[in-house]
Order: sequence, then structure tokens, then C-alpha cells
Amino acid sequence: MRFHSAPVIRLVDAKPVQLGHAAGADGAWRIYAFADSRNPQDPASRIGALCKFLDTDKSPIKRFTPSGADIDSVIDVRAIFQQGHRDLAVTGMPPVLLPKKGRFGLIDYEKMFCPDLKAGTDIFEMRGVNRGQGCMVVVRPDQYIAHVLPLHGFDALAGFFAGFMIEAG
Repeated sequence: MRFHSAPVIRLVDAKPVQLGHAAGADGAWRIYAFADSRNPQDPASRIGALCKFLDTDKSPIKRFTPSGADIDSVIDVRAIFQQGHRDLAVTGMPPVLLPKKGRFGLIDYEKMFCPDLKAGTDIFEMRGVNRGQGCMVVVRPDQYIAHVLPLHGFDALAGFFAGFMIEAG
């Protein structure tokens, strides 16, 4: 099944966007992490634990991204939080959601989204995501869903990508 777009609010500037249109046609895999109900900056949050894992050497991002390439050039992580955009601060978010990219190492602030509660289009309800647990949706470069995992499914995520990708040198 294709990963269908849905309206969300981009956290950094409160701009309404379509989640499926936020990703470019660049050949990268996508991990859409639908956060659990805790604040993402809470050390006990599942999304925080996922982001911490994705920043380790065991992460498929670190294992399969060539050195010198932008960190999101092979696997691009996007987070969708349950809180409204006014309830979260961009500062202090996990580094994997604020990657430094390009020649000048500029921070990409466009990786985090919130439900469009004002318009009444809650992506968590639209997609049937468990609010207590959250989930990861792995999307192929052609926008088809390849896998759905729990936020704590670190080994399954690493194993999925290890099944067909070649480690970067």
C-alpha cells in the first residue's frame, strides 16, 4: 500500500503541509516515526529512545550512509508528535531530527510535524495509530510502505535494512 499523504503542521514554523509532500523524490528511504503520547524531550518517551538508537553506530542510518554524504541521504527520519505545535519547543529535540547538512552544515528543521488540530484532521486518528505506543512506518523510495514496527523495534528495524543494504565503508 502507498503511504498516503495527510495534513499536518510543521513544528518549526507552524506551516500547514501535506506529510507525503514534505519528502522529495531523492531515492531515500523514509522512517515516519509516529510518537507516543509523552513529550519527545522526556527521557522516558519511546520516540526519544528511538532517536537515541538512530544516533548510535548500530543504527541503519549510520551503517548504510556513506561517509561524507548527508545523514538523511539514504534513510530519512521524520517525526510526527501528538502534541500541538505550540506545546513543543524545537530546541532540545534529538539531533537525528535536526541534522546538519550540506556544504555549510546548516540544520534541517523540517523533520518534525504535529497534528493539524485546528482543522480537525488528526493524523493519528486518520491512520489508526495507537496513541500510547506510537509506531514507525518504513516507506520505500517509491512511497510504498515496506514495514510497520513499534517504536521500540530497534533490532527489527536494523535487521530489515541489513537484509538488503550494503554497509557503507
